[in-house]
Amino acid sequence: MLLNRKYVPVLVTFALFALMFIAGSFRYTGFFSLQVLMNLLVDNSFLIITAVGMTFVILSGGIDLSVGSVIALTTMVSASLVQNLGWPPVVVIPLVLVMGSVFGYIMGAIIHYFKIQPFIVTLAGMFLARGLCYVISINTITIDNAFYTKVAQTKIPLPGNSFISISVLIALIVVAAAIYIAHYTRFGRTVYALGGSEQSALLMGLPVAQTKIMVYTLSGFCSALAGVVFTFYMLSGYGLHAVGLELDTIAAVVIGGTLLTGGVGFIAGTFFGVLIQGVIQTIISFEGTLSSWWTKIVIGLLLFVFILLQRVLSARKATTIKA
Repeated sequence: MLLNRKYVPVLVTFALFALMFIAGSFRYTGFFSLQVLMNLLVDNSFLIITAVGMTFVILSGGIDLSVGSVIALTTMVSASLVQNLGWPPVVVIPLVLVMGSVFGYIMGAIIHYFKIQPFIVTLAGMFLARGLCYVISINTITIDNAFYTKVAQTKIPLPGNSFISISVLIALIVVAAAIYIAHYTRFGRTVYALGGSEQSALLMGLPVAQTKIMVYTLSGFCSALAGVVFTFYMLSGYGLHAVGLELDTIAAVVIGGTLLTGGVGFIAGTFFGVLIQGVIQTIISFEGTLSSWWTKIVIGLLLFVFILLQRVLSARKATTIKA
């Protein structure tokens, strides 16, 4: 039985991740260890959460350029309220999650009801959120709150003297929930239908308006949650946090096999897309002689390859349908 073509990009992503990790293990002493693998999750937990939200947006045929700025705004609001005003984290964390969700909801509503391109609306959202950071403060706000430092320093032990952080648990829960939502709920099926053809989704009587707005609301929520995790990671709020992260997020989603035109893709693919970026960074770190910019170069080359792969698969699908 032939393999369904829609699974090919995801399998290629997984195979590439495994190949790169094995290659690193042969080349560098100490690379092949459970802790190196777990560090990919520890260092990229916030990117995994952001990429999950972005996957839903791209699956629906949209794009969200505001994710990095929302993360920065979340860190600034959290740091300002906790550190400067003395608010308890139990109030601040739900507040920033609601803030991110509302931010996404407003963008989704503007995109749908005013028929404006997502690129333009989320670009405006990116500038707005980044600008609000500097309204709060132009300087870094360091957090020394006991709860935040405790979460940041907590290590969950694993076999083989390895560990993960609380942020990793949060990221894995988000991935598991997203997989369930995408493949086992009406909302998830509608997102795929919307990305395949909005007109067809309307003709089928699917809740297009509600779904489109909810997709951006979900992305806003994931960005805010990633901002909370990023705050644990950095223990500070700063307006320049997560600059360019929206591009890393989109790259992870595309490398994970999600079509930029929407309708095709998997959360699991996105997960491995993020891990591939982490492996590249780790290999460059172990090499020691390469600039960190090589990460961007390799990711750029991978994007070209995966976009071409998507194009080839789409062309073959179209040829098969015509035949």
